[in-house]
Formats: sequence, C-alpha cells, structure tokens
Amino acid sequence: MSHRLVRCLCRAIEIRAEGEPSWVGLCHCESCRRATGGVLLGAAGYPRERVSVTRGTVSYYASSPGVRRGFCSRCGTALSYENQRWAGDIHLMVGAFEAPETLKPQFHLFAQERLPWLHLDDGLARYRTTPSAGEVME
Repeated sequence: MSHRLVRCLCRAIEIRAEGEPSWVGLCHCESCRRATGGVLLGAAGYPRERVSVTRGTVSYYASSPGVRRGFCSRCGTALSYENQRWAGDIHLMVGAFEAPETLKPQFHLFAQERLPWLHLDDGLARYRTTPSAGEVME
C-alpha cells in the first residue's frame, strides 16, 4: 500500500498516512481559520489506524469540547484535527502534505461561515456544516 507524508515546517514532526484519504474538503469554519491563520483550511480524512507519527512528538490543543488539534510546538505548523464525534478518523492538514497538489478537494464544509469576500468558482458541493449533516447550500 502506498503512503503519503505530512511534515511540519521545521521537519521535527513527520506523519505517515497509508493509502488514499477517505475524503478531502475545504473548511470555512471560524475555528479552523483561527487555528491556522488562513482564510480556509484544506483537510484530508483518514481512518485513525492508517495514520502514524514516524518522527517527533505532536502537541495538542483542545480547541472545543471533544476536539483536539495537533501541531508542532517548535514551529507552530497545524497538522491534524480530531473530534470525538468521528472517533475513528483523523483529519490531516492538506498544506502539510509532501505533495498537497495531489489531494483534490471534493467539497466545502461549513460554507455558511465562508468569508464574504472569498469567491471560489470550483463547482464543488458546499455544505452548510458537514457532509454527514447533508445540508447543501445553493
């Protein structure tokens, strides 16, 4: 099985993700924007058992009840998102992958929180919150 590598900016942490992600999405929620300092966040979902830290130690911040975000305490790179709601999954930050250009987004999450001046004409489904909630925005 092939694998993908996720690394922080200073290369102190390396994460190995086996195979292809279950999904790739663009998140517009305020929490993701604040955690990364970006206008949106690209994430790739993997089953937890297919992800392992192969170098360094990931630090965690409990950003809300049942949610923790993994990052490098040395350089600050955002690496992962974990939610007890989806306990079997881990979401890895697309921008930290070795070849992020190969991870094509499939949809937008929390599109209702998109910054009003950000316009993306990509034709992807825009979910009000999450795909599992099923509410697509026009």
